[in-house]
Amino acid sequence: MTEQPNVNNGKKADSLVSAVRTQVETIVRELVQAGKIEPGQLIVIGTSTSEVLGRHIGTGGSEAVAREIYEAVEAVRVETGFFPVYQCCEHLNRALVMEREAMRRYGLEQVSVIPVPKAGGSMASYAYRKLADAVVVETVAAHAGIDIGGTLIGMHLKRVAVPVRPSIRQIGEAPVLMAVTRPKLIGGARAVYTAEPPRGEESCDEQS
Repeated sequence: MTEQPNVNNGKKADSLVSAVRTQVETIVRELVQAGKIEPGQLIVIGTSTSEVLGRHIGTGGSEAVAREIYEAVEAVRVETGFFPVYQCCEHLNRALVMEREAMRRYGLEQVSVIPVPKAGGSMASYAYRKLADAVVVETVAAHAGIDIGGTLIGMHLKRVAVPVRPSIRQIGEAPVLMAVTRPKLIGGARAVYTAEPPRGEESCDEQS
């Protein structure tokens, strides 16, 4: 007996894909605002298109989902001027796709590989084809990041990462986590972290 396709599942997938672009554009804007992201800064994006469609990560990648996410990121990038950095899957050791201009600006080293859906993931392979003069690097220290579907982007964030709660907590069936970063706070009880007017003569001499 021939198994018939589940029409309802197909309609559900189409509905999920159609909502992706608007949702991702919303959370990218929120991240840019929360992190005060400036032109030329890096935002790392980890995405499991499988998880967006309700499948286990790495088992059912979707170029259609990747396209919607890419276009959403581009819509915000055009306005704000950040560099998007797309994380590959674990089969490429979570290497990253970015533009050559960004690689050179941050003094990164290119590695030789071409991401494809089965070794790199649908999102990274799509970005590799679409970004201007795309290259792959092993690691970055990004200023902020978005994780859609539990792809573990933390290894590519600058220290110190600060969680951001997006207004949309799920893209399709995939959970969303976001983070911005801040400079480390150094010093102790006498350290000052905000600029204030001077308060007379002060000394850094040790007190006994």
